Amino acid sequence: MAGRSHPPQGRHGHGDRPDLALVLSTDGDAVRQGDVLFEIETDKASMEIDAPASGILRNITGKEGVDIPVGHAVAWIYAEGEDTGVAARPAAEAKAETPESSSGESSSQDRSAQAAPAVRDTPVQAGAVRATPLARRLAREAGLDLSGVSGSGPQGRVVKADVEAAIVGGGAKAAAAPATTAPAAAAPAVKPMSDDAVLKLFEEGSYELIPHDNMRKTIARRLVEAKSTVPHFYLTVDCELDALLGLRKQLNDAAPVRKTEKGEEPAYKLSVNDLIIKALALALKEVPDANVSWTEGAMVKHAHADVGVAVSIPGGLITPIVRKAEEKSLSSISNEMKDLAARARTRKLKPEEYQGGTTAVSNLGMFGIRDFAAVINPPHATILAIGAGEQRAVVKDGEVKVATVMSVTLSTDHRAVDGALGAELIGAFKRLVENPMGLVV
Repeated sequence: MAGRSHPPQGRHGHGDRPDLALVLSTDGDAVRQGDVLFEIETDKASMEIDAPASGILRNITGKEGVDIPVGHAVAWIYAEGEDTGVAARPAAEAKAETPESSSGESSSQDRSAQAAPAVRDTPVQAGAVRATPLARRLAREAGLDLSGVSGSGPQGRVVKADVEAAIVGGGAKAAAAPATTAPAAAAPAVKPMSDDAVLKLFEEGSYELIPHDNMRKTIARRLVEAKSTVPHFYLTVDCELDALLGLRKQLNDAAPVRKTEKGEEPAYKLSVNDLIIKALALALKEVPDANVSWTEGAMVKHAHADVGVAVSIPGGLITPIVRKAEEKSLSSISNEMKDLAARARTRKLKPEEYQGGTTAVSNLGMFGIRDFAAVINPPHATILAIGAGEQRAVVKDGEVKVATVMSVTLSTDHRAVDGALGAELIGAFKRLVENPMGLVV
């Protein structure tokens, strides 16, 4: 019996329509279960799609660079000698079936497959432009009229590359404003400058237009959302680091050595950030009322400290999460973060490795930044911004001495974490950093 290959279910931000980034097989190929057939790209990750069964690959409907609904079949795998016309029925024929014709999971999947991208995004009308959903979305965001764009896809269909070329070349007409628009949720009071208004400020030919990828669009949308809907409140303290740096050196010096392909290496190598992650997790355990998320119906109080760590990657950033960080040893946190950061930079994280979390850390100290305030990433109610550790003059017992000092700023969602509660949390963090033995006992 024929089986179908489709994008995996899951949350992907805008990723209910991930892009088909790369097709690795062709129609008629013999495939084995587990062979990689496609690569898909969501707003934050690239994933490989394996063959769910062995057989002959047929009826490949997915195209590279075209976004597809989750659950929509992009190819079929047939047993040797099986009739290839059974599964590849026209969409209209499949759509004519009533919901009662099948039940359970297969019924749900069929209804997903019936909703072809063109039907979902394209109104049925005479003279309508043939375009992929991704091309339509890019054109809508850029204010382009697709009727002025020449399509290079099958049967003249406008694809992503055509829209990007039109944006760069300025060869398409501005799209007319739609007659009706859906009401915007929490729309900003002041509208940003239009693309045309911005470009008019610069001499033609003095710039190039680089289309936004899914990650950059998602970052922009979520930051505007966060700053528009979350009332931020900021608290800053200075933490002396000398004791923490001394403990870090002792622990690294005591790390056991293991043999690897590269030779002998220590079993772990702690960074300052690893100790900061543990300190924040323990501070949330000490001040559990700050380990919360805001919803309109109730306060969500979390049982564990799942700490997200901002990682810079080409084209943006992502926040992999160390789950139950309050329960993990420093060496476990260190090794886990190295693995998460490495896979984040190649966009190989799974959605469950960067979605959710109860708080976050953003560290710009390695860039020499003394202090800054970070933007909260909902559903978090807090985020800790870490500055550089530097030698400063401090007064101790009436005498001026030199100490290594780090400025940290806690951003809180004032709906969930009031000023006094935030002060209690950052005070607990400061005590743990300045008395770091609490991180290892």
